[in-house]
Formats: sequence, C-alpha cells, structure tokens
Amino acid sequence: MTRIIAGAAGGVRLDVPSSGTRPTSDRVRESLFGALESSGALDGARVVDLYAGSGALGLEAASRGASSVDLVERAKQAAAIARRNADAVRRSIGTGAAPVRVHAIAVGTWLRGAAGPFDLVFLDPPYDLSDDELTENLAALAPALAPDALVIVERSSRSGPPNWNAAGLEPLRDRAYGDTALWWGAPPAQPETESQSR
Repeated sequence: MTRIIAGAAGGVRLDVPSSGTRPTSDRVRESLFGALESSGALDGARVVDLYAGSGALGLEAASRGASSVDLVERAKQAAAIARRNADAVRRSIGTGAAPVRVHAIAVGTWLRGAAGPFDLVFLDPPYDLSDDELTENLAALAPALAPDALVIVERSSRSGPPNWNAAGLEPLRDRAYGDTALWWGAPPAQPETESQSR
C-alpha cells in the first residue's frame, strides 16, 4: 500500500498502476521529505514530478506545503490513476489545497513547453531510460528552474550519477537506499555582484 506519509493529507491512500511504474518506497520518501522539510524546500514550492507514475512524490509535496504541483506521466493508465490520487489529496486538504495538474504527455515534449520557474523537481525515470535521454531531459529542464531550485533524480544505484555538468547543473549530494539511489542537483551558484556583497 502506498500512502501520503505526512502533512495536511497524511494517511491518504494512493492507488498505484498495476504495471509499468516503480513506486518510491515509504522508507525512501520518508528520508527524502524529512531532508526537504528540514531545509525549508517545500513551503510554497512550485513542484514538478516527472515520470510521475501514481504521483506519490508530487502529492507528498502538495500535502507538505507546496504551492503548485505538475505531474507529468505519458502512460494513460498511470496518468488517470495520478488524477484520482490528486483528487483524493485535494479532498483531504480541502480549502487552500495546492493546484495539481496532471499532464498525460511524454516528459521531453512537456519540457519543451515548460515555462517555470520551478523550485523543486523530481525525476524518477524508468530504470531502462538511457543516460543520454536523462541528460537531455535535465538540460531541457535547466532553463525553467528557479535560481535556488533543487532537482532530485531517483534511479537504480547501479546506474551511476546523472551527468549534471552536461545538463548545465551542479551535483549537490547523493544517498543510496539498497538498490535505489537519490542524486540531488541544482543550478550553478550565481556569483555575487559587487552590490550584493556589500
């Protein structure tokens, strides 16, 4: 069973597609969202969940204070389930729930039209997604990121880290949870101007 772990919709059960997706385990989500919450990255964040599957990552962010969530999932069955899950989270939160939009479209296509700026982006691609395609997605995402955005990639720990530099981003940290690993990246730090440093 997958559920929202904490926040305004904590405990809400989420449906999961019967095949074709790989839901993030509760243990990984608890660790990830604990770190995001302690750093203040969720409150008011504009969130994107790419390769969203059931939408569990984006909807967890909505439960914990995100201001908007976009779920991008090409598979029609999974996108329909993500819509149902988003409705359940919205009903649980009630008035003031963050808008959640589900886009049943390929990630690369959606990114070409994405305006942003986005503060927090999750990428949980299929394990068989090539490194080149992941790099292309990250490079297409980079212009739509807020200056202090976080990008979190979940892949098999055997896949190795994303090619952040080729995508115009910088690695921050990584952590493995058995077969699953999370890699954190961000836009390059902007050099301080003379007026900022005074």
